[in-house]
Amino acid sequence: MNTRIIYWAITSALAGFLFGFDTIVISGAEQTIQRLWGLSPGLHGLVMGSALYGTVLGSLLGGWPTDHFGRRKTLLFIGILYIVSALGCGFATGPAMFVAARILGGIGIGVSTVAAPLYISEIAPPAYRGRLSGMFQFNIVFGVLVAFVSNALIAQVGGVDAWRWMLGIAAFPSILYAVLCLGLPESPRWLLSRKHDRAAGLQVLRLIEPDLSDTQLEAHAEEMAAAAHAEQTVAAAFWTPRLRIPILLAILVAFFNQLSGINAVNYFAPRIFEMAGLTEKAALLQSVGIGVVNIIFTILGLSLIDKLGRRTLLYIGSIGYILSLGLTSWAFATHHYAIVPACIFFFIAAHAMGQGTVIWVLLSEIFPNRHRAEGQALGSFTHWIFAALLTTFFPMMVSAFAPAQVFLFFCGMMVLQLIWVKTMVPETKGVSLEAMQHTLGLDTEV
Repeated sequence: MNTRIIYWAITSALAGFLFGFDTIVISGAEQTIQRLWGLSPGLHGLVMGSALYGTVLGSLLGGWPTDHFGRRKTLLFIGILYIVSALGCGFATGPAMFVAARILGGIGIGVSTVAAPLYISEIAPPAYRGRLSGMFQFNIVFGVLVAFVSNALIAQVGGVDAWRWMLGIAAFPSILYAVLCLGLPESPRWLLSRKHDRAAGLQVLRLIEPDLSDTQLEAHAEEMAAAAHAEQTVAAAFWTPRLRIPILLAILVAFFNQLSGINAVNYFAPRIFEMAGLTEKAALLQSVGIGVVNIIFTILGLSLIDKLGRRTLLYIGSIGYILSLGLTSWAFATHHYAIVPACIFFFIAAHAMGQGTVIWVLLSEIFPNRHRAEGQALGSFTHWIFAALLTTFFPMMVSAFAPAQVFLFFCGMMVLQLIWVKTMVPETKGVSLEAMQHTLGLDTEV
């Protein structure tokens, strides 16, 4: 594979690292913040979920700058938002400033879940698209691992202001990411279908596929331009019956991703482990284990996604979800707390290999070029609105219901996901984005 593509994919996927780090780093500070500012469970949930509400906004609006200003400029803008957010959290003087800074970071996360996977899918060859697009998810879980490790280390040496260092340290990787984005080229599909700049599009294609002759490159560019023209000929609107299949897939893959309870575990892992009888420091160390398991099984999922396919990984993940969540519920119900950490690790492994690996890849594949940013934004928005709601209400859920009941609910939702995968999800591995448009019937009116 062209090393340029790998470098560009890694650079754009670093937005995922900042996403993972920013999302999880607050888990080590959340109880300190609640005590410091005397927050009630309800207000604490709102403060904890503030970044996710920004993420909802960012994902909802992220398709517009991605389409109008281009993928590259949007990725650079994300880095700037992360820098401001990290510094704002680190120097926050009260809940209002903290929430404002978290919302800005959340907007960056939301936009990144639209722009980064989309950009990678548009520069990647079909045979490697799953692995390259999945690098966004790999960087998310790598960021999660680094956040857990960072929290555990800073908790030992940071003193009373440890929580500020936990959150503010994200400024350093954010600056590095923004600088690296300056070296990215624009997506050739955006240049050809949105900017209608054939010369610039051919120039990038020549960098992506240097072994092709000029005639082959012209033919490739013509295929992209023809697909864009076909979309314009059929229909320009997004909310049409013609796009009902990808729209429904985008909504449901994001819905089930969050109704597994993944963000409840990610955000409140130390608290869950303390509910199982671990001390605060032991709970933080167990949280590092979540990051390690996450990254190992994400690597496994990425190594298999272009071999087994997206649908098969969703099958494997669904079964793992059901078993792990069912066992966690049983452990809390019967007071077998000793197995709770192992059950949570099993759950993280199932998520990392299944939904975690597949979601951003599938979203970037199922929509035609003209509507890819809007489709990615829809899936991302659905993902984050449920993530925000889950994070906001989880503290109240575990106060109002026994942990066994909460995890049993998540288990039931994953039974529904298994049925959905069986009945609705298509396989997209190894198919070019233009061919996928034809396969799903998106180049003909309904």
